Parts: sequence; structure tokens; C-alpha cells
Amino acid sequence: MPYGLPYVARGQKIGLLGGSFDPPHTGHVHITKEALKRFGLDQVWWLVSPGNPLKDRGPAKLEQRMTAARDIMDHPRVHISDFESHVGTRYTAETIAVLQDKCPQARFVWLMGADNLAQFHRWRDWQDIMARVPVGVLARPGDRIEARTAKAAQVFRKARLHPRNSRQLSRAIAPAWAFANVPMQAISSTELRKNGAWPKG
Repeated sequence: MPYGLPYVARGQKIGLLGGSFDPPHTGHVHITKEALKRFGLDQVWWLVSPGNPLKDRGPAKLEQRMTAARDIMDHPRVHISDFESHVGTRYTAETIAVLQDKCPQARFVWLMGADNLAQFHRWRDWQDIMARVPVGVLARPGDRIEARTAKAAQVFRKARLHPRNSRQLSRAIAPAWAFANVPMQAISSTELRKNGAWPKG
């Protein structure tokens, strides 16, 4: 496969978890494993981005974040990728379009936390993302109300799967999205940076 992507069989269902992973932590590991189960996925790919257009501060060096991601996420069905740095995409919609072009045999699902859903409408071409791939949202039980009132949730409210059908998300035709409540770990990249657990490279 191009750009170091793993082999993908026809019809394989792949969750995409994008972000700066600055740094990656056990919370990322936890939601990845939950996504595999909750949304009927065959694989999850971590897309470690060169940077986040919505953040003013640049992340640690990509090589540092890739190494840390591989160290913490050791799972046979999870692949750590710096795909965006190879193809030069900056926005999620662009990345998904290129992945679909390079891997037409795959069925991609975009994964995000409820905090991202709340500001999803600020992402460039966010409606195009919804039109391209199903979206799986993972959240703490307490985040349900905020997620339900998010602009994206309102605009695409008819595309939401019933919770009992969440495992069918990876087979759904976009636009489609599902919301899964999962017990979250009280850890964040921001806190790890603040307390000095993640020195700059």
C-alpha cells in the first residue's frame, strides 16, 4: 500500500482517528479499543497530523509524536500513520478524499469525541465529511446533552443511527452517524503538557 498504509482487503471497515496526539495517552488507547467494538470496525488508523489548523500553538515534532504513539498503542488491529505529512493535506475533508482515492476498496468511518462534535461545524468542509463517510462519536455519559445540541447533530439529526444499531455504522451509507457512551479516563494531552509530562522535542 502507498505511504506506508497497511494492506486493506475489499470491504474492510476502517476507523480513522485523527489528531495531533500531542502527546498520545491512555485515553486515546481506550476510545480506540471501544470504537473497534462499538462500531463494528476491522481496523483503526491513528492519523497523526503535522498540525491542527484550529490551534495557534504548534505541536511537538512529528517524529516524537509518532514514536510515542507506537509505544503506547500496541494492538494488531491499530495502525499508526503520518499519512497527512506524506500527501500534504491539512484538513480532514482533504485527507478523507485522498484516502478514498488511494484505498477505494475500504469502508472508512471517521471517529471523534463529543468535544469535537460540539465544534465540528467550525471544521473546513464539515458537511462534505458527513457526506463522504459515516461518523462515530465517542463520549462520556455526561457529554450527551452538549453533543445533541451541537450544530452538526441538529443539521444531521435524521442521519443518526439508533444506539442499538451502532455496530452497523461501518456498513451505513453516508450521511450517517452514531453516538456511543463510553466510560472515559480523566486524562488529556493538555494536562500532560501543563504538568511537564510531555517535554517538547
